[in-house]
Amino acid sequence: MAKTSELILSIDAGTQSIRAIIFNVQGNVVDIVKTPIEPYFSNYPGWAEQDPEYYWKTLCTTTKKLLAKGKVKKEAIRGVTLTTQRDTVINVDRNGKPLRPAIVWLDQRRADKSIVKFPAYLKAGLKLIDMLDTVYYIITESEANWIKQYQPEIWEKTYKCLFLSGFFTYRLVGEFIDSVGCQVGYIPFDYKRQDWATPDDLKWRLFPFNQDQLTRLVKPAELLGYITKKASQETGLPQGLPLIAGAADKACEVLGSGCLTPNIACLSYGTTATVETTNTRYVEIIPFFPPYPSAVPGAYNTEVMVYRGFWMLSWFVKEFGAREEIQAKKMGLKPEALFDRLVKEVPPGSMGLTLQPYWSPGVKIPGPEAKGAIIGFGDVHTRVHIYRAILEGLAYALREGAERTQKRNKVPIEKLRVSGGGAQSDVAMQLTADIFNLPAERPHTFETSALGAAIDAAVGLKIYPDFKTAVDAMTRVDKVFYPNSKDVAIYDKLYKKVYKRLYDRLQPLYQDIRDITGYPEKR
Repeated sequence: MAKTSELILSIDAGTQSIRAIIFNVQGNVVDIVKTPIEPYFSNYPGWAEQDPEYYWKTLCTTTKKLLAKGKVKKEAIRGVTLTTQRDTVINVDRNGKPLRPAIVWLDQRRADKSIVKFPAYLKAGLKLIDMLDTVYYIITESEANWIKQYQPEIWEKTYKCLFLSGFFTYRLVGEFIDSVGCQVGYIPFDYKRQDWATPDDLKWRLFPFNQDQLTRLVKPAELLGYITKKASQETGLPQGLPLIAGAADKACEVLGSGCLTPNIACLSYGTTATVETTNTRYVEIIPFFPPYPSAVPGAYNTEVMVYRGFWMLSWFVKEFGAREEIQAKKMGLKPEALFDRLVKEVPPGSMGLTLQPYWSPGVKIPGPEAKGAIIGFGDVHTRVHIYRAILEGLAYALREGAERTQKRNKVPIEKLRVSGGGAQSDVAMQLTADIFNLPAERPHTFETSALGAAIDAAVGLKIYPDFKTAVDAMTRVDKVFYPNSKDVAIYDKLYKKVYKRLYDRLQPLYQDIRDITGYPEKR
């Protein structure tokens, strides 16, 4: 039985901030310190980089500040765990010293596909199964390919190529080791086996790694190591404290929302919006696109992503909401909070304004030619109508992803758990329930990603015997938003008769725009 006095320290390194959070064994936040960070700097258009030492120093400052508050006794902390943003890449030498700035997941630079040479038979085979363009996409997206192509001297010196999770783990325990649950990116990783690819795997042709440049992997909830003396001096964490493997932020968010089975869909209303389920079976929602490792060992998270997600709201406020920003400042509110109040006055369906949220193109669904679109304008529409249309468009896109997910999983989705910054909006929660025609549940804490990592730690430290017991004890629903039948009817018609038909109708025009303007750039 869990001792109520036991505590877990969870470090959550996201895109916008680094948080250090103390959880008790009931999953409640006992104390928290949040340090905002600059997401990236950009020396060239489309680049997104950050100094790895900046990440580390911010982590150290954050944990020191938390423990210096004295709200908890250090000896009550049973262990520490870690979750980070995905696919932020750091090249280090054999002493763990960064060789160049980290390439952040938001980076848009591209390698040239010519860096990888295919035998004619393989190229023909990939073309036959309509996968050649997808493979070229993967090649050009790979940070490692770009570095080898344009900074070969850096790649030659690279002893290990780490994700941010692996970099932090090295600094904390002095070993090049990482969690299986953090391996999401352009690397030679076998997502079905949840281990490094076997020697005959095609991925070794796509990426320039050798086995020695990769870290040792352990499963979520397993021991990564112990806080070293040096790390203790820099972070304030007790020396010898066990570091338990968590997983990447999205995977931890799913676990921290209490989603253990495919009948519950986890919607993440963050910078990137996603709909995910947890499945013990390996299921590709889009053929040849693998599910990612779950924060539960041996399980998978199916994921459908809207790349820009709730970034679109921040973008809209920045570009078009100057008046509301001034008004919000006078009222002591954030602009998004003011828009949230105003948007309640806009009827469901935004008086016919319908938005397709493809502000960034996809690979398969939508295709690389995709663009965003808003149709249905009339002289009654205001900025507030557009703001609501963004919320509705994101929910439409995620409903489409959920329908595809349950079809492939062969398990009906019965309810939704919604986390992320956007989940704090009652308007967003209600319209989500109405568009999906399902109950939308808000978890008891905003810090679901950090909580998911803490659940991994609780199981790894034997505070709870298994994940079901830990989830039952540490997660719960704070508020449920039930569908409104009148609004469901409006949204269902708009979704089926307008939104679902948009992409097919506009795709030829998107392709023409791409051919004429060169944007998005062809790979």
